[in-house]
Amino acid sequence: MRAIAGLWRWRGNPLYRTTDRVEGWLALAAVLLMTVGTPAVALWGTRTAHETLMGVVREQQRQRHQVWATAAQSTPPVADAPEAESGHRVTATWTAVDGRTHSGTVVADRPTEPGDRLRVWVDAHGEITARPMDAATASSHAALAGFGTAVAAAGLVESVRRLLVRRLLARRYARWAQEWARVGPDWGRTGRSN
Repeated sequence: MRAIAGLWRWRGNPLYRTTDRVEGWLALAAVLLMTVGTPAVALWGTRTAHETLMGVVREQQRQRHQVWATAAQSTPPVADAPEAESGHRVTATWTAVDGRTHSGTVVADRPTEPGDRLRVWVDAHGEITARPMDAATASSHAALAGFGTAVAAAGLVESVRRLLVRRLLARRYARWAQEWARVGPDWGRTGRSN
């Protein structure tokens, strides 16, 4: 931001170098890109992620179904299991949408007795699967994706600006070195040799 303010403050100063002007314009361009471009990129990222995730939602809701399972045997919860696997493991049987009977282990959030009925999600083949994603979850994931896209775009703009400023500084230091070499070792001595 100092470089942008310097565009106005230093404009009539004879010590104001071309690299200073370029650096100020780069800072101004970066600020404009971040304030105008970043929201546009965020909107694009959110919209793209939302469309993709809503396709996933429709596909999962088409392929996954909730059916009743009958508990055959229950085991106590596993204390050291990860959170996704914690709960009561139940050996159960269920009938898939295609009419075939399946059996396997399901995880219940409550203790069950043989004969208890639970709701489980199955895929098109009748295998136990996770609950399908809902539209609210897809929308929140899309918003996070849009935010991440905006942060990445702003980071890219700032990285390019810093890279260009570094090159400008290298050019400035090279010119200073040339000027110091031109002035010579007797700089400050009135120019007379002893």
